[in-house]
Amino acid sequence: MTAEAKTVTPPLTERQEARRRRILHASAQLASRGGFDAVQMREVAESSNVALGTLYRYFPSKVHLLVATMQDQLQHMHTTLRKRPPAGEEPAARVAETLMRAFRALQREPHLADAMVRALTFADRSVSPEVDTVSRLTTAIILDAMGLDAPPTAEQLSAVRVIEHTWHSALITWLSGRASIAQVKIDIETVCKLIDLTGAGSRAGADQGTRSGKA
Repeated sequence: MTAEAKTVTPPLTERQEARRRRILHASAQLASRGGFDAVQMREVAESSNVALGTLYRYFPSKVHLLVATMQDQLQHMHTTLRKRPPAGEEPAARVAETLMRAFRALQREPHLADAMVRALTFADRSVSPEVDTVSRLTTAIILDAMGLDAPPTAEQLSAVRVIEHTWHSALITWLSGRASIAQVKIDIETVCKLIDLTGAGSRAGADQGTRSGKA
């Protein structure tokens, strides 16, 4: 498909955005109470006060809906983390602290976390745009924590991808009962040391010092 052939989705109106917010809130509430199986499209429609047909126009399936719910949760986390950034002096320490804070936020809602992760696991190509958005948000959270004063290099982006994969895998193993929080913390801290190998320390450290001096 060429760029010209792709359909450009117009931005949502204020009313449509409010409706979408209600749908995502209902999805999160149902998932928090009963996990993946508790999120039934008819119940989501009823809880959000929208017609079932309207719900399907916004989200063609439960997997689409729950991946979008994860996107919404990550956006909220990103906003919170920007208001209260990590305090570590080194980039690796800041990223590890950030990811553990995100992990603990998910830990407080284990049924919701399980539902969202299962949706990501079940996602096929039709859900690729939503999955890509989740990945971009995770990348943005990590890069913010690194505090680079220049665009990331290819090597740094590669390290970020490995960190993302490890964080996602750690979340799955914890949800399945195969890893403790202590084990997750060790794995996250270990993989974040890759950042030190990319030369991020000197640039990020200088940036951190500049920000501290301004403060």
